[in-house]
Amino acid sequence: MATILAKAADSAAVADGKATRIEHVSKSFATPAGPQLVLDDISLDVAPGEFVTLLGASGCGKSTLLNLVAGLDAPSAGSIATDGRPALMFQEHALFPWLTAGKNIELALKLRGVPKNERRDRAEELLELVRLQGAYGKRVHELSGGMRQRVALARALAQDARLLLMDEPFAALDAITRDVLHGELTRIWEETHLSVLFVTHNVREAVRLAQRVVLLSSRPGRIAREWTVDIPQPRRIEDPEVAELSVEITEQLRGEIRRHGKD
Repeated sequence: MATILAKAADSAAVADGKATRIEHVSKSFATPAGPQLVLDDISLDVAPGEFVTLLGASGCGKSTLLNLVAGLDAPSAGSIATDGRPALMFQEHALFPWLTAGKNIELALKLRGVPKNERRDRAEELLELVRLQGAYGKRVHELSGGMRQRVALARALAQDARLLLMDEPFAALDAITRDVLHGELTRIWEETHLSVLFVTHNVREAVRLAQRVVLLSSRPGRIAREWTVDIPQPRRIEDPEVAELSVEITEQLRGEIRRHGKD
């Protein structure tokens, strides 16, 4: 793991002004039947401040690619460069249940080297950013699913990364909570000017959030097509323009699934 993280840090020098630069990346995993190719020749740039969604059917390699960008694994071929070490937010909140919301955020600040006497104030500021004022002392079991994901987002932001990687962070939430958090994420992205690479299999979620939607084919994952989303923010998931583009992308996604024989 240390070697992988060192490689990720070294790659920052060759990001060429991009939040991340992925060049001809392939990834294979060993299986009893031999190597299984999961990603095949992926090339993708994310510009500073850009919001990009990775879309595709289950098993197409979206999360694998995100893990490679995060430095949690190494590609079998190709290279990945990032502008500093990215922050990663998972589908599960992964909060420590024995810590309060504020202390979960402070832990990230501590690991970043923020002095102890500054952590409480910074954690409070981040809770305010995600609209959880007054939640500093609450335990994880006292928080709703949406509130837990807000704390997880605040903890990711505490890492002060320029690139935020999000792996289906709202997939387990109910539709109303997910809709609220879509709006909150858009607001935070606009306020912080972060670069975001967001994995989802929900087409409307991808269109609502992103400036650019990247569709991966079914395994092995390859970039099948990209769309620039020129719909002004804030968007609603029921907006006619969102629905229209979602229909177009869904048809392309279905075609990829049929082409590769996936259900």
